[in-house]
Amino acid sequence: MQGLMMDRQLLISSLIEHGAKVYHDREIVSRTVEGPIHRYTFADLHGRSKQVAGALTALGIKAADRVATLAWNGYRHIELYFGVSGMEAVCHTLNPRLHPSQLIYILNHAEDRLLFTDLTFLPLVEAIAGQLKTVEGIVVMTDADHMPESKLSNLLCYEDLLSEQDDDFVWPDFDENTAASLCYTSGTTGNPKGVLFSHRSSVLHAFCVSLPAVLALSESETFLPVVPMFHVNAWGTPYAIPMTGTKLVMPGPALDGASLTELMNAEAVTSTAGVPTVWSGLLNYWREHDTSVPTLKVTIIGGSAVPRSMVEAFDKEFGIEVRQGWGMTEMSPIGSINMLKPEQ
Repeated sequence: MQGLMMDRQLLISSLIEHGAKVYHDREIVSRTVEGPIHRYTFADLHGRSKQVAGALTALGIKAADRVATLAWNGYRHIELYFGVSGMEAVCHTLNPRLHPSQLIYILNHAEDRLLFTDLTFLPLVEAIAGQLKTVEGIVVMTDADHMPESKLSNLLCYEDLLSEQDDDFVWPDFDENTAASLCYTSGTTGNPKGVLFSHRSSVLHAFCVSLPAVLALSESETFLPVVPMFHVNAWGTPYAIPMTGTKLVMPGPALDGASLTELMNAEAVTSTAGVPTVWSGLLNYWREHDTSVPTLKVTIIGGSAVPRSMVEAFDKEFGIEVRQGWGMTEMSPIGSINMLKPEQ
């Protein structure tokens, strides 16, 4: 016997549709590679994600094709998250910190057809492009004014591609178990191994990461992901943002203590997530400059073991709660959240 509740596919496109309708004027703030702070709304993200899907379709990308990204946390990157997956292609985030030989292996193994890159990583792309067997085009994530000279003949401009498209792309409906994104984990023997995330797993994970005991994402919160979008999809947090109406702040390439503190204070960030090495640098900066982020209430720290001294420093010196995350790439990726009780 089956229940009679409504049955619909859990697709990533439904998250951005919801965000644009219910929280259309909520902000996404990004520090860009070019330098300036960029601001726009969920409604803008929605429209430009559809332009991305239209541009990919015009370039011949079809369902199940892999589209790679080599980029920092920024507004264009999240447009690719929703645009690529929403059109039923697979968004494949690349870790620029891997050795070039590993990136070559990963791109060829995944059979990526397009590669989107931030300006920062164009020299790396130029160095490996001749060994990429399936990449048909390389898109630089910038506008025409900032397009660099390059020896690559298949170079395209991101903003030019979007300008040729309307924002009326119709998201297709398909099985929720379809692959949405692809990450290669280096936590293994031999070459990195690819892990495919389904639309269903990504949407369910978005619900979980938003819970009060995890990040407590909501319309009254402002979240800054320091964890890179190329590190298991920034722990799945970008998908939860339009679902919950949380203001999103993206740090771009500037992850030093001064830049993070300035951005967090300017945007009144309330929660964040990242690895211990980043927080160690941030704590040192705060102590050396007698500063902090008064609005920051909670941080999730994961990726490696969190030193007790770090937990105590955030709590006792700055009044910030630390929640330790554990997970695996194969888990979408957060598996559990650990919090100390007050008496501990």
